[in-house]
Amino acid sequence: MEKEFKQILQNRRAINFFNPERDVPEQLLRELVEEATHSPSSFNLQPWNMLVLRDKEEKMRLQKLAMNQPKVSEAPVTLIILADTKAWHKENDALHIVLNHKLQDGELKEEQKDWFFGVCERLYGKSRDSELAFAVKNTAFFAMSLMYAATAKGLQTHPMDGFDHDGVKKEFNIPENYWVPLLMSVGYHADNAEILPVKKRKSYDELVLTFP
Repeated sequence: MEKEFKQILQNRRAINFFNPERDVPEQLLRELVEEATHSPSSFNLQPWNMLVLRDKEEKMRLQKLAMNQPKVSEAPVTLIILADTKAWHKENDALHIVLNHKLQDGELKEEQKDWFFGVCERLYGKSRDSELAFAVKNTAFFAMSLMYAATAKGLQTHPMDGFDHDGVKKEFNIPENYWVPLLMSVGYHADNAEILPVKKRKSYDELVLTFP
C-alpha cells in the first residue's frame, strides 16, 4: 500500500499536452470527484464547488482568460474550482446540507444548532481575510485530493493559477461569494508529447525552520 501511494505521488504530474480525442467518461469523473470529497475541511463544511467545462466553445472562452494556454481547451474536461467564502454562513444552503448530515449522524443535536452557527461565524466570519483563508485553504485540500484521485485512475491533470480571476467570474456568472483558487485540466496525456523528468523538491532539512 505504501509503495502504491508513493507511486501515485510520483506519477502525479502537471502535464501540458492532453489528447483531445480521448474523453473522460462522466462516470469516471464522478468517481474521482466523490473520492476527493473525503478531503478534510474545517467542521467538515466542505466549502468547495466547481464548474465542469466539456463544451469546446466554453473552454475557449475560458482559455482566452487563462493566458491562452492550449491545455484549457485541449483537455476533454477543464474544471473551474470554486471556494465558497460564505460556506460558514447560516443562510447558505450548502451549510444546511452539512448541518443535516451532522444531525442525522448524531454529531449535533437540534438544540445545538445556534451554538454551531455562532462558532462558525466567530471562526470564519470575522473579516474578509478570515473568510478567504477558510475557503481557499480547505478547497486546496480538495483540489490536491482530486489530482491524486485522477492519477490513481490513470488520468493526468494540470492545475493553473495563471488566469484573470475577475474576468473568469464575470464570464461565467460566478456569484460574489465564490473565489476561484485554480483551474484544472483533466484528461489523458497526448501520445506524442514528452513527459518531462520529475523536478527536484526541497528536502526535509530545507523545509524545517527554527526561529530565534
